[in-house]
Amino acid sequence: MTAAPEPALRDALLAAVPSLRAFAISLSGQVDRADDLVQDTLLRALSNLHRFERGTNLNAWLFTILRNLFHSEYRKRRREVEDPDGSYAGRLNVQPEQGSRLDFEDFRTALNRLPSDQREALLLVGASGFSYEEAANICGCAVGTIKSRVNRARSRLAGLLNVDDVEDLGPDRMTRAALQSN
Repeated sequence: MTAAPEPALRDALLAAVPSLRAFAISLSGQVDRADDLVQDTLLRALSNLHRFERGTNLNAWLFTILRNLFHSEYRKRRREVEDPDGSYAGRLNVQPEQGSRLDFEDFRTALNRLPSDQREALLLVGASGFSYEEAANICGCAVGTIKSRVNRARSRLAGLLNVDDVEDLGPDRMTRAALQSN
């Protein structure tokens, strides 16, 4: 707990409140928000009183604190979305993260189970974005060989991951149903 300021300093802090409040209202445009800013300014000033240099302009120091608090909160609030009744938040559907991490780990395990030539072809064409011709040049084989390796790799991956159709990708049926019920 911070010790109470000496009486002269306390009186100077209290005397600054009306000016601080007027400045806060001009910054925020809202009386209640301005009162919060003044209160936060005084709390911050009291907790950092040891940093105030005696003999300097107390009002300038307080106004600087208030201005910095206002701009810090403005930057934070700029990223926030007004949602007083919660309707926006009620419409948000967020899939759980752990499912995608587990899916990725399953994919990595299945990918490592592919023969190296199929894995290499699939990574060149599917992940790195090379054309079949470019992948064939990199691997030193015919384009048809690369196409065959990629096709076999995709089929084998689908089998290892139990993917029968597009519906099997992404969240499972139970998770999709829970997200749609909102």
